[in-house]
Amino acid sequence: MNLNLPQTIEAYFKADKKGSAQTLSELFTPDAVVVDEGNTYTGRDAIRQWMANASTEYTYTVEPFARAEEDGRTVITSHLVGNFPGSPVDLRYFFVLEGNQIAELEIVP
Repeated sequence: MNLNLPQTIEAYFKADKKGSAQTLSELFTPDAVVVDEGNTYTGRDAIRQWMANASTEYTYTVEPFARAEEDGRTVITSHLVGNFPGSPVDLRYFFVLEGNQIAELEIVP
């Protein structure tokens, strides 16, 4: 990664790259919320299952390439390439951090 990312967000992308659903879920607050593809996942168990399903269903790589701040959220734009419908695609990740954990994450095209 060539971006200067907050440590927690950098750890998120590293865990995603390794396909480590457990490590990734531990980066979130206990009651964190993830919104992806119109679905909402609340709490670490739901987030771990969401990532585990994504990791087994598709093979992909994520390369963050832009960072911005918007309405109190850190927005990371990333390029995804893989064997999923619509690949390749650029997605925006809207992070809300609480201390050194992720309280909210929304992923949108």
